[in-house]
Amino acid sequence: MERAHSLLLNEEACSQLGEHQRAEFVFEWLRFLKKLLPAADRADVKKNQKCLVEQLTGILIGSPGPPTRWLLAHCLALLYRVGDSLTSSHTVDRCNDIIRSKDDSPSYLPTRLAAIACLGALYEQLGRLLVNTFKETLANLLKAIKSAESQGRYEIMLSVEKILRGLGVSAVPCHRDIYKATRACLTDRSMAVRCAAAKCLLELQREAVFLWTSELENVATLCFRAFESSNYDVRVAISKLLGTLLATAVEPKQPTAHRQGSRRSSLEEVMDLLTGGFLRGGAGFLRASGDKLKGTSSVSKDIRIGITQSCVVFVSCLGGVWLEANFSALLVLLMELVSQTRATQTPADAVCCRRCISFILRATLGSLLGEKAQIAAAKEICLAIGKQKRAVDAAMCDGNVETRVTTTDVAASQHVLVCALLELGSLVQGLASTAASLLTDTSTALLDTVISVLLHPSVSARLAAAWCLRCVAVALPSQGAVLLDRCAERLNALKSCPEAVAGYSSAIAALLGAVQHCPLGIPHTKGNVVMGLAEDLLRSATQNSRISIQRTQAGWLLLSSLNTLGPAVVEHHLPRMLVLWRCAFPPSIRDLDMELRRGDHFTWQVTLEGRAGALCAMKSLVIHCRDLLTDDVIGRLLTPLACAVALLTKVPTLIKSYGNLIKNTSVVFRLRVYEILALLPPKTYEESFGIVLKQLVTDITGPENVVCSELTLLPPLCHSDDLALLGPALQDMDQHYIEEQLQGSSVGGGTLEYDTFTICVKCQDVPAPLPPPAALTTAAIQLFGVIFPHIIVPLRTQILEQFTESLKQLKGVRQQTVQTHVTAALCSVLKHLGSSRVGLGPEEVRKPALGLLVGALESSNPLLRCMAAEGLSRLVQVVNDPAFTVSMTLVSFDKLKTARDAVTRTGHALALGSLYRYVGGISSPQHLSACVGILFTLSQDSTSPEVQRWALHSLSMVIDHAGPLYHGHVEASFTLVLRLLLSIPPTHVEVHQSLGRCLNALVTTLGPDLQGEGQSVSALRTSCLVGCAVMQDSPDCLVEAQAISCLQQLHMFAPRHVNLASLVPSLCVNLCSSYLSLRRAVVACLRQLAQKEALEVSEHAVALVKELPRRDNTHLDVTIKEVGLEGALFSLLDRESDPRLCQDIQETLVHMMSSIATGKLAHWLKLCKDVLSASAESTAPVETNQEEEGERDDDASVFHTTSESSGPFTNLRWSTRVFAVECVCRIIALCESHGHPAHFDMALAQEHRLHESTDFLVLHLAALIRMAFMAATDHSDKLRLSGLQTLLVIIRKFAAIPEPEFPGHVILEQYQANVGAALRPAFTADAPPDVTAKACQVCSAWIASGVVSDLRDLRRVHQLLASSLVKVQAGKEVPSQLYNEGTSTMETLAVLKAWAEVYIVAVQSSSRPRESPIPGPGPGRQGEQAASPLLEEDCGGAGGPGLLTLVQTDLATLSRLWLAALQDYVLLTLPQDYSAQLPATGGTFYTAETAEQARPHYCSSWAPILHATALWLNSTGFIMVDDSPANLSRPVTPTSMGQSTSLASVKSPEDISSDRLHLILGISVEFLCSPHSHDQMENISSCLQALQALLEVSWPRSKVGNDQVLSVELLSVLHRLIVTREAPGVQLAVLELVRQVVCAAQEHVKEKRHSAEVDDGAAEKETVPEFGEGRDTGGLVPGRSLVFGALELCLCVLVRKLPQLSPKLAGSPSGGQGGSSLSLSDSDCRQVAAALAILSDLPSICSPDGSVSILPTLMYLLMGVLRELVQQPCGGGAGGGEALGLVVPAALQALRAVLSSPMSRSEKSRGAWAHLLRCALNTLLDFWDSDKPNPVVDEVSLLTALTIFLLTASPEVTTAQPLQTRCIDKFKASLESKDPVVLSRSYQLMMSVFQSKTGVAVPFIQGLGSCVVGHLQGVERRRPQSSKELQAIQDGVRALESLVFAADEMHRPQLVAILLPILISFLLDENALSSAPAPARTLHESALQDLMRIGPQHSSVFKALMASSPHMKARLEAAVKGNQESVNAKATQLQVPSKTSPSIQLKTNFL
Repeated sequence: MERAHSLLLNEEACSQLGEHQRAEFVFEWLRFLKKLLPAADRADVKKNQKCLVEQLTGILIGSPGPPTRWLLAHCLALLYRVGDSLTSSHTVDRCNDIIRSKDDSPSYLPTRLAAIACLGALYEQLGRLLVNTFKETLANLLKAIKSAESQGRYEIMLSVEKILRGLGVSAVPCHRDIYKATRACLTDRSMAVRCAAAKCLLELQREAVFLWTSELENVATLCFRAFESSNYDVRVAISKLLGTLLATAVEPKQPTAHRQGSRRSSLEEVMDLLTGGFLRGGAGFLRASGDKLKGTSSVSKDIRIGITQSCVVFVSCLGGVWLEANFSALLVLLMELVSQTRATQTPADAVCCRRCISFILRATLGSLLGEKAQIAAAKEICLAIGKQKRAVDAAMCDGNVETRVTTTDVAASQHVLVCALLELGSLVQGLASTAASLLTDTSTALLDTVISVLLHPSVSARLAAAWCLRCVAVALPSQGAVLLDRCAERLNALKSCPEAVAGYSSAIAALLGAVQHCPLGIPHTKGNVVMGLAEDLLRSATQNSRISIQRTQAGWLLLSSLNTLGPAVVEHHLPRMLVLWRCAFPPSIRDLDMELRRGDHFTWQVTLEGRAGALCAMKSLVIHCRDLLTDDVIGRLLTPLACAVALLTKVPTLIKSYGNLIKNTSVVFRLRVYEILALLPPKTYEESFGIVLKQLVTDITGPENVVCSELTLLPPLCHSDDLALLGPALQDMDQHYIEEQLQGSSVGGGTLEYDTFTICVKCQDVPAPLPPPAALTTAAIQLFGVIFPHIIVPLRTQILEQFTESLKQLKGVRQQTVQTHVTAALCSVLKHLGSSRVGLGPEEVRKPALGLLVGALESSNPLLRCMAAEGLSRLVQVVNDPAFTVSMTLVSFDKLKTARDAVTRTGHALALGSLYRYVGGISSPQHLSACVGILFTLSQDSTSPEVQRWALHSLSMVIDHAGPLYHGHVEASFTLVLRLLLSIPPTHVEVHQSLGRCLNALVTTLGPDLQGEGQSVSALRTSCLVGCAVMQDSPDCLVEAQAISCLQQLHMFAPRHVNLASLVPSLCVNLCSSYLSLRRAVVACLRQLAQKEALEVSEHAVALVKELPRRDNTHLDVTIKEVGLEGALFSLLDRESDPRLCQDIQETLVHMMSSIATGKLAHWLKLCKDVLSASAESTAPVETNQEEEGERDDDASVFHTTSESSGPFTNLRWSTRVFAVECVCRIIALCESHGHPAHFDMALAQEHRLHESTDFLVLHLAALIRMAFMAATDHSDKLRLSGLQTLLVIIRKFAAIPEPEFPGHVILEQYQANVGAALRPAFTADAPPDVTAKACQVCSAWIASGVVSDLRDLRRVHQLLASSLVKVQAGKEVPSQLYNEGTSTMETLAVLKAWAEVYIVAVQSSSRPRESPIPGPGPGRQGEQAASPLLEEDCGGAGGPGLLTLVQTDLATLSRLWLAALQDYVLLTLPQDYSAQLPATGGTFYTAETAEQARPHYCSSWAPILHATALWLNSTGFIMVDDSPANLSRPVTPTSMGQSTSLASVKSPEDISSDRLHLILGISVEFLCSPHSHDQMENISSCLQALQALLEVSWPRSKVGNDQVLSVELLSVLHRLIVTREAPGVQLAVLELVRQVVCAAQEHVKEKRHSAEVDDGAAEKETVPEFGEGRDTGGLVPGRSLVFGALELCLCVLVRKLPQLSPKLAGSPSGGQGGSSLSLSDSDCRQVAAALAILSDLPSICSPDGSVSILPTLMYLLMGVLRELVQQPCGGGAGGGEALGLVVPAALQALRAVLSSPMSRSEKSRGAWAHLLRCALNTLLDFWDSDKPNPVVDEVSLLTALTIFLLTASPEVTTAQPLQTRCIDKFKASLESKDPVVLSRSYQLMMSVFQSKTGVAVPFIQGLGSCVVGHLQGVERRRPQSSKELQAIQDGVRALESLVFAADEMHRPQLVAILLPILISFLLDENALSSAPAPARTLHESALQDLMRIGPQHSSVFKALMASSPHMKARLEAAVKGNQESVNAKATQLQVPSKTSPSIQLKTNFL
């Protein structure tokens, strides 16, 4: 293929290829040429032009296929445009000659078609250059069209369209001729020709004014005729033509009207045309009149649906502004149309007509108008409804019989009202909470108007009004309860009016159905009201026969809708419901027989209606309240059900007795029985199987049954992939609402009045139940599928044979109907068998089943064939026998070989593919080959496109499911697909669609192999790209969608080989396609591309718009030009209503944002801001200019400008704006996770901006606040919630960022007024609870963030929270009647949680020294730590005490409310077993009925409340203050809040405190044990902090210390927590808590010991009883011992951080290879230190024996930690890691604590302690041994540990030999160290030892004295060179000095005589002093001072020394003299002191 990439065709290469490869090669060359020509050098092109023209002409006459001819035409025209155009006329002549040729052979046809295509392309590209020849050409084409076959007509129409486009106004002379020719083509039998003709006329009308003036009526009639028996594509094309023409007629685009004396048409005239077509169809006047006279007039549905689509196009062309201005006129005309009796002659016609009008309203109002215009339109509709209702009322009340309204007038008004009310409902539901202004507008009185229609005499109008009320309740949840009350009240008042009973009951049912869409719900009491009403209606039904039926239906409808409220509501009413059900049916079957002898047709009609209603209410219970269906309840339902089933058999008798009067009612009754049985387990009604099956068989095959709508019955039983075979009708499309009217039989579409009970089902769009007979068939088939698997085999055989027999006896249409139903029933059975893994039965069952399926497989109905193929494959799956599978495939093989008719071949071809789908590829490869071979053959059968299409579809399934097995056939398949793509005519679109599916399957099968570089892979890849290119050029949108999907797959597997530069523009062009499936494919592809290559996609899209100035510049192109692809996607998102497409658009935007948002920050933020500003009006007018705002008004006024100047977006919906706000939050998150630190640092951002042109988020803070403010103050509640969430995110992320220009302030401070103004609307009385709850969260975050330092400023937000607190205190006294009680719980808890968070911050910031070790604050408190410095700085302001004073005033109230909330939470978290013990009325803040709804709110709020309560108890020290209400500033809720009301007077303060302690402990422990707490780190932190706060107070500590079981349990929970939670903050907090528990135990033991000492008297201290763990035996019981638990926990921490401690782990890789691998983080070190501190406390809570038990473990761990630490290059001064510097002192401190434990001196344990400590000391000494693998690095720490032993342990430990000698040796060795730091520390430690107890010190003095002296004597030879060496010498002198003073008086002079010469040896003579280094001089000075100090103390020794050594004396004198001179010199220069002396002085002092 690479050889095809050249300017000239490589004819040599081409000639070597076979015919099919040559076609592919030529196509690839043309593709390359198309790209090359525009970019090529013009001179080069001209040079090769002649040759190129010859080559192209050669291809032209070589019979090219359709894609090749179009590409050839394009290249030829492009060549003349780029090169020399002079010779183009020759080519035109050549083409004309070819067209004129008389050769009619099929082989010549492709050449003729190619010539036609070339003419079109030449005129399109060259335009007026060819103006001289165009008349001749057109004449030639129009002449040719008369004799051409369909392909020729199609191609000529396309060419004429291109000629018109190229010539523009120059073609005017031929317009009439073209019009004449096109008229004929517009009603052509070929649908493709009709489409092409419509496109041609669309192009013609640009210049041909007569089309939309004088000829408008004729064209319209022509279009109506074209709609007749059309397909979907034709309807789309012609509706576009007709709509555009009509729009141009009303508003001409060009001012040509004067020129031709024509005039503009009015809207009325245009609508008259459409109305005429709608009522009369495409017939002329005379024919229509004749039909009317005969009474046969019925317009086909395709015409009506086509006209409907035309009307939508007409309004869309005129645009939203026009619609807004003319809506009232349009509405009147549409309502007139629907009120015409000719449009609604039959019920099916009426449904179709209403749907058409609804579709026009929805498609125009829903997509063209912004919110403001939609509100205006809703008002118009409302006025129209009012007018219509008043007219009916007036006519109904008119006394004059002549003028009294007729039933036809009522019928006409009902259709008008249904359309108007449904559209009004849709508008309100779409507007959601922005529709609030509609309800408050008194001029329209929307609610009154809609409610008035509930009394309309027509059922459909009443139901539409009820549905409209439901939409109001969904849009505005606050209206639900109000409307319910109103309707219930009216129902009570008008019980005796049948219309009122029916109307108001359906309204109540609809409103209850709306609750499923409203998270805020309705008050629980409303359920009681509805239950009462239902009971009342049912009981009173028999009182008045006139309204019996209405009351019965209404009662059951209310119960049915009540069940939709779910188990929480229904369980309270279930007993009463069961009674009603029991009463609705006779108590037994015998009573039923007696019933049959009584009554008349009316009583039976009422009875059957009642029982059908009762069954429907049961169905509702089963669907919505599964949890309530216990065995007992099902048992009580079965009795009435058994009677209902028994009554089924009696129904024929009743119909015989009372005639058709009760026939319809009996159908509904049967339907209800079937529906409820299908939902219950079949086992429960086994005894009724016989009756039910008999009835089912009758209903499926009997003469009574009507044909069911196939579209509802069959598709669920077919495979979704196979539905593609049935054309676009079963695909999703924008016009699905009306297009589905065309499918199926005469049943027509569904509508609400067919089944009133569906008004309460959960759905967004109005339900459309089918007529009862059709619904009965569907239900019968479904129930048959459920029951059949549960019956015995003989009965199965019998039923299936009965089916076969009944089919044989029928003929014609009746047979087809029954065959459809029987096959559907069998497929339903097989589907249930497959899903339940049950077999069908033996051969005798299989045989009839197989016969039925094969028969259906050869049916003429394609939908039935699809279902049969699916059924056959499910049969094979159920039988699960390889032999049966093979036999089935062979049957299909044989049939396909012999059959010649298309029907059989298509059915069996599909069966092969389906079998493959279910049996995993018929396993054996030879079967695969045979199957593929047959399908290959069928797919090349050009005589039958239908067979080709089904065979290719089947092949695509085989490819898909064969997977790797198919690789052997891939090349052949590619060749086949490409050959067919290049040759099949474009008119056979369905074949192209199947080819697309094959190509897609092939790409998927190859998968990642497509990335390969081999020649074969490259060829396959090229084939794939060529195939995609052919499909992309297809005129059919579905084929184009397939191409895009293929390229998407290819991009996934081989991204390098997909050229985005060509793919992205083709995607963008189709973003506005009128085909939903194409838009979906485009967006799905964009979504994938945006995941990896967002930037390139964005750039290619913008490049496309720049280089493509098109005549019809769609809105989307303009948007891309202005705001890029992402802006266009926002526009599209706003227009689309398809949920899947909207989801994909959102995901695409999110991916684009993730990839490029941080790089194009300003662009994305501006985009979001533009979207947010593009509402129809400015942001809600929230006033900030209140008195309290004072001087801050200026800041706030920024946010109260009028609506933005119109940006690129206009009138966007609230849902789009909500998404934009979510995008802002995502951008902030992106900047945080992937961005630069400067995004959240103003100073850094400003600095970076100076050097580089980067952008940072912090620089856009004003825009972020602005957007959050706009959203938070909008009319839409969803948008308000999003805005508040964004504000919360902004506060958390930006609170701590300082303002560089104003030190001490933060950047958010300047936005105080804006935050206040954004929050205020959320606290108004009418704000929804969820908005208020979210605002409380923002308030607490704002106050806690510490942004505001001035209390006065903070008070504004504080007041909002305070106002909420007042509301909370009102509690249950003022219940909110608008929403469910659970919402007040949510709001209350949100307020309490917000206050708790504020209080926590206030306490923490006011007591910083008591800082908790948990760094992670609780939920919503992320800003605390960061903001703390600001809080501390300004203690007089909001920081610390200031903020605390704000809370303090309400603290008494808050503490009670917090305790009450915690108590509620505890009750709600009790296990189900304790539910009987819960309070009957509920808790403080929740009611018993709404406990389930309240539970999630408690779960999200309890943690901060718990923490705050613990802090409050901490601050009161558990001392009970006077809690009387007199002390409170506000009333308190009348609840227990911590104590039971009845016991309040009895309980002592001690008991109440104990309850509170156990409440907090219980909640914390329960949560920390909970396995579900894995993702709630904030809650874990809150629990731990709360427990810490409690244990800081002595009273709770004593309680915990006293209760060993509680302490042990707490420790085990903490142990689990430390094992399962890795967060360092949590681990440190756990260890701190363990320390507190151990401290509590210590205090307890100490107290007991102290009291024992006091009791026994001081004299007997030795015989103190043994308190503490271990008692007399020393045994510690795991699980009951606190010490053991603490040991376990500490061991766990230590081993996890230092695995080398464990002998098992020491050698493992995880244990590491000793010291070298030890790398502890700062938090690790803190954890190890904390664990060691806990360990050291443990002996103190043991008895002496107990302490002996744990001492080995303690010492092992301490020594082990020390061993690891001393192998690290750090520690007590050796430099290195600071983190480890924390642990070493902690380890030494712990060692000291253990060694100094009183237990070591206790009588009982002394000996054992001494022995164990000697072992430990020995271990410590062993650490030095140099033969160990890890030598000691940190000798200082070891010496320190050794010294601690010597100083702290008892002498019997340290004086033992050989330990003592070894200790002395270690010190000696340390004196040999070359490291001055070690030396220095060694001297310091020796000094400590020399000064210790005599017994210990003496051996050391004796052993080390001489070494010290020797070392110091050597200093004279080597003076100190550094400060460290100097320090070591000075420390040595002090050690020697301490040795002197430790000696006896008698020996001291001798030692002084040694010391003094050493000091003198440090002195320097005068010459040496001046040149000596600084350390030596400092040593000289310090030695001189020491001599001055020591000499006088020992004067005799001093004098004797001086006398005996003149040399020393001279040296000393010289030094003293030199010192004196320097002192004098300093005294004279006192005015200029040395600058360094103060620092030296300070340093010296520090030392």
